[in-house]
Amino acid sequence: MSPERIVAIAKPFVFAACLIPFALLARKVLNDDLGANPVETLNRYTGDWTLRFLLITLAVTPLRQLAGWPYLVRFRRMLGLFAFFYVCLHFLSWSWIDKVFDWDEIVKDVIKRPFITLGFTCFVLLMPLAATSTNAMVRRLGGRRWRALHRLVYAIGIGGVVHYLWLVKSDIREPLVYAAILVFLLGYRVWHYLRRRVAAAVPASP
Repeated sequence: MSPERIVAIAKPFVFAACLIPFALLARKVLNDDLGANPVETLNRYTGDWTLRFLLITLAVTPLRQLAGWPYLVRFRRMLGLFAFFYVCLHFLSWSWIDKVFDWDEIVKDVIKRPFITLGFTCFVLLMPLAATSTNAMVRRLGGRRWRALHRLVYAIGIGGVVHYLWLVKSDIREPLVYAAILVFLLGYRVWHYLRRRVAAAVPASP
């Protein structure tokens, strides 16, 4: 079976798997099973899955290169869009459920509370990445400009981890796990880039 056929078969299953966290959250909401602080539960749950999907998206390239599975890149766009989907839920759980769309209060929080400032900044930076995820936008921007724009995901990943660290304040074990995964993923990219530069600088043997 060709890789293209495997991708075509696997995509619906990957899509369905990405919706499982949302389905589990919907079940909790319908069963009134969000605990003593439903707003905090919603915020934490959607924020966690935003960060997880960001890291999964960033893991596609290293896994593709290390495992020799080039077709994995065909899933990267879907995974990135699910990260945006969950960050939209995260923003709505805060702005709608928590703040009831009180925009004066929202703006004050964004300005005065650093972890919200950083989280909101990451949300805004994700918008152009989601908006330019189509093939038509790649052609319109050109490959080089499109790649330069989508490198923002590295800064967004760092910002997301720091946002989580600033949020929890005391028990930072879980955000530190995310930070370690992100350091590995970004470190791999730096190592791979330097290795290519060194290989390109060494003259070929006669």
